[in-house]
Amino acid sequence: MPALRLLGRKWLAASDDLVFPSIFELLFRFVWLVLIALVVEVLYPVTWQCQSEGWHGGSFVRLYLCGNLALQACLMLLLSALAQQSARGTITDTDARKLVAPLLLLKVFLVLPEVTLNVMGTMWMFCDVIECDVKDKFSSIVIQSIVLFNWVQLALTVFGLFMVFDPLGSVNYDEMLDTPNQARHHRKVTGLWSRRFRWAFCWLKRDEHGKEAFQQVAALLSALFRSTDLVPSDVVAGCVLLRVRQKRETREMRRIQMLNDEEPIYTTDVNKVFSETPPWMNLDHALHYLRLSIAAYGWPYVIYRHCFTGFCKLARHLTCCCCRPKNSIVTDDNCCLCHFAGVKYMSKLSADDIIFASFNNRVFELPFCVIADHERESIVVAIRGSISLSDIFTDFTAGSERFEADGLPEGTAAHKGMSMGAAKMLRRLMPVLDRAFQQFPHYDLVLTGHSLGAGVAVLVGIKLRPRYPHLKVFAFSTPAGLISREAARYTESFVLTVGVGDDLVMRLSVHSIENLRTKVIQTIHATKLPKYRIMLNGFGYALFGVPARDLESTWRRPEDLEANHSDDSTDALLIQGVSTVSAEAALVSRNVFTRRFSSARLFTPGRILHIVRRKRMGIEKKVRIQEPTYEMRWACAEDFMELQVMPRMLLDHLPENVHRTIETIVNEKHHYRVTAVI
Repeated sequence: MPALRLLGRKWLAASDDLVFPSIFELLFRFVWLVLIALVVEVLYPVTWQCQSEGWHGGSFVRLYLCGNLALQACLMLLLSALAQQSARGTITDTDARKLVAPLLLLKVFLVLPEVTLNVMGTMWMFCDVIECDVKDKFSSIVIQSIVLFNWVQLALTVFGLFMVFDPLGSVNYDEMLDTPNQARHHRKVTGLWSRRFRWAFCWLKRDEHGKEAFQQVAALLSALFRSTDLVPSDVVAGCVLLRVRQKRETREMRRIQMLNDEEPIYTTDVNKVFSETPPWMNLDHALHYLRLSIAAYGWPYVIYRHCFTGFCKLARHLTCCCCRPKNSIVTDDNCCLCHFAGVKYMSKLSADDIIFASFNNRVFELPFCVIADHERESIVVAIRGSISLSDIFTDFTAGSERFEADGLPEGTAAHKGMSMGAAKMLRRLMPVLDRAFQQFPHYDLVLTGHSLGAGVAVLVGIKLRPRYPHLKVFAFSTPAGLISREAARYTESFVLTVGVGDDLVMRLSVHSIENLRTKVIQTIHATKLPKYRIMLNGFGYALFGVPARDLESTWRRPEDLEANHSDDSTDALLIQGVSTVSAEAALVSRNVFTRRFSSARLFTPGRILHIVRRKRMGIEKKVRIQEPTYEMRWACAEDFMELQVMPRMLLDHLPENVHRTIETIVNEKHHYRVTAVI
């Protein structure tokens, strides 16, 4: 940071990204140098006895051996200097690494003699052009191996250049400070991402929805890094630093709570938590409907959970073409109804209880099942979450659009991809519901889903509520950027949202990603560590956690972190208190509203139950005491507006972990109830 300038253009790499590649290549070059030196020691005297002298015999071989030896030595010296220079200074201190560009340019030019020598080695070892046979088997194997590895290394070099090549790298960053040039650059980047998507996902069905999704996601990716000079490694390093910063802030909050003697926010008392909620809003119902929403994932989830025995578990539920269920309508499944078999296996229901199942999966089209739940006398619509690329594009079509339904406040906005998915689903769902309620008129309507399915279930529930006023929605790990704040309050009477721990998706929205980008730039400017140290620390943090000493020693001035704490409503200046403000930091902080991809801020819907693992304190760590594993509280949508870089932020989103968490709480509740009776 900023991006490396070389050969008159900007690359997707920085001058401090070369420490580890240079060290790894240096080790390989050292091994090659030793092997070549051994071969020279053995073969050099023999070359004078070749069948012919000159460029078809001994002279050719001696030139190859000595040239390779000298080139490897020069490259080792160059790589040592490159690693040493790339390791200097902090991420933003580019002046300390001003020699990296010329050293790298010299290494690029040395590719020419390296290719030439490798061609010579290929002619000698693999072609009958050079009249100088090698009778020593060790030397022959070493030379052949070095030639092959050199070609592989050159291919990897070309691939690396392709990966860090920026098609728009000729654009001068300073020219982007003007708004017209900035907008023009944004359009170019959007078009570039759109072409990449069309090329990389050409096998996806091409229709107007797919093209719109590509364009929306391309615009989002372009907007997220608009007016910044970040490279991918800067983002990774910034996330590592952000983990340290967030742990430091958490420690300070706990210290303040202890000083103020505040009551804990979370509680293990399930009865107390649900004491003021409607009877239908409880964890027993949530666990039951979570199992049905997981069943909507079909056979891929069964194989994922049971890698070796999944097929055997599905086999007895498979159906051949001539034995279709009589009372169920199954569409867009394969000939053996594998998805349908997965639904039956995970839901523990018979085929007759599954009234309708659609497994059509395209952009803005989600699979769903309509189930007759006789145990709780309800018609359940279970909507599948994200497991395919089409679902990912639906997720990332994250702009806001107007969303209208009876009972909603005026001007309500919703997640565009999920709103379109809900609209397409409703067209297929309405006739099915009419048929289901003709058969079971006294049943209630319940919608449920996990992740993307939860978001669509909420929007479908809002649309259906005027017609089915008693419907309920059980949403699990619902995405944060779903619906406007007033509309989210409206859903609290009929939507139960359950989130676990540090779930990433529960905090994932366009605004939270943009705020994360802002904080990444903040932390990069606040650190005093070079990037290679940050990366090494990141591996240590992943294995052993963040040590207490790093909470203070990572920063130039730790007190600046409090000054830089961003306010979502005003988006305060990025780099207050840092002596040098970069161009991208000044530009991003200068005009916040033009950098926002979406003008409407979207929130998590429903009444939100947040469950976290209880930390064992004091004597509990030494003595095995039967205490609840989890604690919980009723949260508000504003609590999930900031992305947290945590070790379990992906694991806490997985449906099996959500199920395990709720199941543990329910089992412990029943266990304590039985113990109290005894």
